[in-house]
Amino acid sequence: MFATPAYAQAAGGAGGGLVSFVPLILIFAIMYFLIIRPQQKKLKDHKAMVAAVRRGDEVVTQGGIIGKVTKVKEDGDADELEVEIASGVKVRVIRGTIAQVLSKTEPASKR
Repeated sequence: MFATPAYAQAAGGAGGGLVSFVPLILIFAIMYFLIIRPQQKKLKDHKAMVAAVRRGDEVVTQGGIIGKVTKVKEDGDADELEVEIASGVKVRVIRGTIAQVLSKTEPASKR
């Protein structure tokens, strides 16, 4: 009824170490393709959208404020935008806090 210690130890087999890592590797692969990769793509798209903001665009900040960009300041570290949220009311926002661009202005044609 009871197994001898030698018989119980031999049941593991020689290839058990590598086979036990396969499910772990599969879990990491699935996590990469379902979570990490889409998040990196979303971040890349947001950076491109924020970098393309220019005067005249209508934007939404992460705080939910909707306004029109009136001035773009690019001073090295602090990229700021001046956004008009009502007639005569202008606020300064950091470029990274732009959540969405509602309407895009066309670039001026070069003559």
